[in-house]
Amino acid sequence: MNNTVKERISIEVIKTLFSRFNNFPTDSSHNRNAPFHEAFLKAFSDKFAGKVSSTPFLISLSSWLHGLNTTLGQSFFENVAHVLCGGKKLEYTSKKTGNLKITKQQQDRITQIMTSLSNSSKIPDLEYENGLIFVKDDTPMRIAPDFSADVFRVNEKEIIAVEIKTVKPNSGGLLGEKQKILEGKAALFHEFPGKKISFFFGFPFDPTVNIKTESVTSFNKKRFLNSIVNAHKFVSPEEVLVASEFWDFLSGEKNTMEEILSIINTIATPAFMEKLRFIDDDSKRNTLEYTAQLQEWNLFSEHILVKKDRMVLKNLNKETKKVYDTAIFDNEGNYNWWRFSVLEKLLRE
Repeated sequence: MNNTVKERISIEVIKTLFSRFNNFPTDSSHNRNAPFHEAFLKAFSDKFAGKVSSTPFLISLSSWLHGLNTTLGQSFFENVAHVLCGGKKLEYTSKKTGNLKITKQQQDRITQIMTSLSNSSKIPDLEYENGLIFVKDDTPMRIAPDFSADVFRVNEKEIIAVEIKTVKPNSGGLLGEKQKILEGKAALFHEFPGKKISFFFGFPFDPTVNIKTESVTSFNKKRFLNSIVNAHKFVSPEEVLVASEFWDFLSGEKNTMEEILSIINTIATPAFMEKLRFIDDDSKRNTLEYTAQLQEWNLFSEHILVKKDRMVLKNLNKETKKVYDTAIFDNEGNYNWWRFSVLEKLLRE
C-alpha cells in the first residue's frame, strides 16, 4: 500500500472518529425518551451490574453504536473501497445518471433465472446465468430498472461493480438484490460492449469468525453463506467477496485488510481528539513533535508543507495568508485539500 493510499484511508479514519467523538454520550440526563426499552431492560439489571453505569446510559450508548454502524456502512467502507481501487459510487436511476436499457429477451431470461432459483429447480450458477443474459439479440429494447453500485470501476477490458453489504440480508432482501444484480449486468452488457462484466456482493468482514481461534481478517465463505437464510439458494460463491478477499480484490494486493486495521488502530486511541487539536495548533507547527504526529497519522501531504514552511511563508501574499491560516481540518473532520492545493502551488513559484 503506497503512501497516497495510506493517507487517504487515514483521513477517512480521522473523519469517522471525529464525528463519533462529538456524539459520544456523556450525560444521560438528556437521553431521548425510551420508556418501553427501560421497562424491558429492568429484567436484565442484574446482568448489567458492575458493567454499565445506568440503563439510560446503555440506551444512549446503543444509539451511538447504531450511528457508528451507519457511518461505517454508508460512508467509511465505500470511501475506503474507492480509494483502494480508484472506483466510485454510481447510480443508474431516473433521478441520477439516467436508466440504462436491456432487451425483452434479457428481461425474460432474468425472470426465468429468478423463478428457477426461487422454486429450487436450479442452483446458482454464475457461468450459466451470464451465458443467458450476455447475448446480443434483436428483441425490443426497454428501460432497465433502477440499479446502483457502491463501487464502480471501468478499465480497458472490464467493468467491476460491487454492492457492499454490512449486515446479513434476509431471504426476501437477497432475492431482490440478486435480481437487481442480474438486471444491472444485463444493462451494463449493452452500455459497455466488448467489456467483461462482473458484479459482486461485498462483505467487509466475516461475522462468523471465531476471534479466539481465527484471525479477525480471515473468512470461511461456506460457513458465512450458511449463516444467511437461503443464501445458497440465490447466490453463487463466485459472486461473493468476504473480508480479506474483498479488500485484497479491490486493492490488487495482499494483506490489505490487515493494513487498514493497522491504520485504524494507530489513529483510534483515547488521545485522538487531543492529537487532532495538536495538529490544528499553528504554534506547534515547527516542532519535532508536530512532524512526528503527522507521520504517525500518515498525513504526508501536510508533512510536505511543514518541511518547507519557510518557503511557503516567504511566498505568501494577502490572499494566500488567509488560506495559510485556515484550519487543517474542518468542523466535520475533513482534511482541507483546498488549503493544501493553494499552498503547495507556492512551492513551485
